[in-house]
Amino acid sequence: MKFIIVSGGVISGLGKGVTAASLGMLLKANGLKVTAMKCDMYLNIDAGTMNPAEHGEVFVTHDGLETDQDLGHYERFLGETLTKANYITNGQVYKIVLDKERSLEYDGKCVEPYHHIPPEIIKKWYAAGKENDADVVIVELGGTVGEYEGLLFFEAFRRLKLSNPKDVCLVHVGYLPAPPSIGELKSKPLQQSVSLLNSLGLQPDFIVGRAEKVVDDKRKQKIALASGLSVENIISAPDVKSIYMIPLILNKQEMDKKILKKLGLKIRNNGYREWVEMTKKIVNSNRTIRIGIVGKYQKVGDYTLEDSYVCVVEALKHAGWHFGITPELVWLDSQELENKNEAQVKKIFLGIDGIVVPQGWGSRGTEGKILAIKYVRENNVAYLGLCFGMQMATIEFARNVLKLDKANSQEVNEKTPHPVIHIMPKQIEYLKKRQYGGTIRLGAWPCKLKQGTILAEAFRKYGGTLKNTWYLLNPLHTQAPKPVKGELVYERHRHRYEFNNVYKERYEKKGFIFSGTSPDGELIEAIELKGHPFFVGTQFHPEYASRPLSPHPIFLSFVEHILSKKNDV
Repeated sequence: MKFIIVSGGVISGLGKGVTAASLGMLLKANGLKVTAMKCDMYLNIDAGTMNPAEHGEVFVTHDGLETDQDLGHYERFLGETLTKANYITNGQVYKIVLDKERSLEYDGKCVEPYHHIPPEIIKKWYAAGKENDADVVIVELGGTVGEYEGLLFFEAFRRLKLSNPKDVCLVHVGYLPAPPSIGELKSKPLQQSVSLLNSLGLQPDFIVGRAEKVVDDKRKQKIALASGLSVENIISAPDVKSIYMIPLILNKQEMDKKILKKLGLKIRNNGYREWVEMTKKIVNSNRTIRIGIVGKYQKVGDYTLEDSYVCVVEALKHAGWHFGITPELVWLDSQELENKNEAQVKKIFLGIDGIVVPQGWGSRGTEGKILAIKYVRENNVAYLGLCFGMQMATIEFARNVLKLDKANSQEVNEKTPHPVIHIMPKQIEYLKKRQYGGTIRLGAWPCKLKQGTILAEAFRKYGGTLKNTWYLLNPLHTQAPKPVKGELVYERHRHRYEFNNVYKERYEKKGFIFSGTSPDGELIEAIELKGHPFFVGTQFHPEYASRPLSPHPIFLSFVEHILSKKNDV
């Protein structure tokens, strides 16, 4: 088993995850079995309890772990369905060691971080490879070199390299700023991050220079001299139109071939024609549609951070490129919408072709989402509600169509007279005991589709074209009996509240369609509106499973409808 460790320097958010995913895609194109895993340095057991405005969107694996958003990049680039084995945190590793200490597995020794943490990290790296039957494991280390919380992960790599020098490779991703007042890329910050690596007893095998522009030969020579590397192993990774072009940038510099040679692996050059064709569509997608995203996590201070909804953003792009268009995203803060009247909302939404209300938690900004949904329902604007977005649509319908005054979700108002969205029975005890982490409904669950609905038609039309049929996989991450196409799908969830079936009959009488349910019919998985051209809400998260080579059927159907209204399919 071979290991590629990807570290970062200078600043976070450089694109280590995309670099790792791109390398994985290239090595897979060479006929290798590749998997990727993320090591996060925080003490949280997983990413589930963190605010997305602080950490970015949480990505849920098919087998139900709340992880870092980089696992989404890995799945999208590799075309693989990853598992819990592909993600570890400092918290997980410390818990393993402490549990062992409590059960005397160390035979009374003094348990110390330096001696006992790195071996557990290495075990986790091997476990990810075995779980995925991988020839190559790409391990991304979160954060930047020099941060004290990550030191033991770098020490784990140092020990792995000592015992397996021919089987490991270190790729360091660093930033070259271009201060406007100077007018050129500056390599010193990257050089200093390499010096930090050297102080840990490590020297990178490859350096990826991230910058706004192409890293020129002069800068490469400076970096090579300072780091002791061949200039051929200094790779330029400039800003590009789309992250999906990064593999082509790396391949043009033969980075994949150089890594294969370093690891003693055969160069097959199987090619990746489909990926090249997909990137051509991106470049040539000059037409646009305008899609409004009504969220509450994207606004942080004076900035709009799309990473709070990165899977939704990517899924919309995948579907758009399939039809040769690029979605223009209009970010709408749901809390700001709460202060608008209907006339102001109409003005804001003028020229927007479709609205997406994505995931969310708590009461903040909910009235703004409900106001937006009322507008799209009454004006026949295409609507896609994801998880919380489905729940908000249910509340809006209750208030304005069923005339159930003050209808709400128990998550927003525990004392609502009409809890049309209520807490799942098993969740009540968890909340009483303050057991928040990892207790919600997570991972893939079956959804039975109602025939003749928009949802069923989407899977009938587009489900069979997918390269990776995640929707045939059961929650245990094993192959399920093949269902009749379009009848039963498995989709990923992340929620604690659900539709209250007490109100089901009243909804159906007014044209509310329950287009997806659990196989026993007890849980509502998706909703639609009779007479509305495209109004779909899903309790699950289809965005997690969308990939550039196989866009999710629901997003394809959403974009196709918008284009049909514009006579632009």
